[in-house]
Amino acid sequence: MDLEELIHKCKKGERQAQAELYRRYSGILFGMCLKYSRNKTEAEDNLHDSFMTIFSKMDQYSFQGSFEGWIKRITVNTVLQKYRKEQHLNVVSENIGEEAEVDTEGTDISLSTLLGYIQELPNKYRLTFNLYVLDGYSHKEISEMLGTSTGTSKSNLARAKMILREKIEKEKINIA
Repeated sequence: MDLEELIHKCKKGERQAQAELYRRYSGILFGMCLKYSRNKTEAEDNLHDSFMTIFSKMDQYSFQGSFEGWIKRITVNTVLQKYRKEQHLNVVSENIGEEAEVDTEGTDISLSTLLGYIQELPNKYRLTFNLYVLDGYSHKEISEMLGTSTGTSKSNLARAKMILREKIEKEKINIA
């Protein structure tokens, strides 16, 4: 079944089509949820919530633009909305240095270790880091998504990078 037909069937609420859509995209969306979540269980919950939102908003998809991009955006927004509701995001009013770089050169840090470090970040830092570094959103877009100021977004990113840099430095010492 091609994607357009699958989407039409999902719009009609056909369970088999929804199951097929889940099979096709759950891996991709789970990876996204994992980036924004503290652990696998939380990522699974976020994936479930995202698919519930996708299916409930399926009528809004107008076949303009990428379907995958549309469901990814819904997934990110669903996860961020959940964190806003649970008040995991606190505004940081102070500004620290402009976007410091995280240097991973000279280390043999695996992707899973780096992902683990990112998942350990406090929510406000992890979300900002992922949105900016991994998903390419601007600070203005992030501030709108998280309900904070642009300065807070920049500050949260700098703090996230500082924490990651410290963890990577410790990893370098442990490797040596």
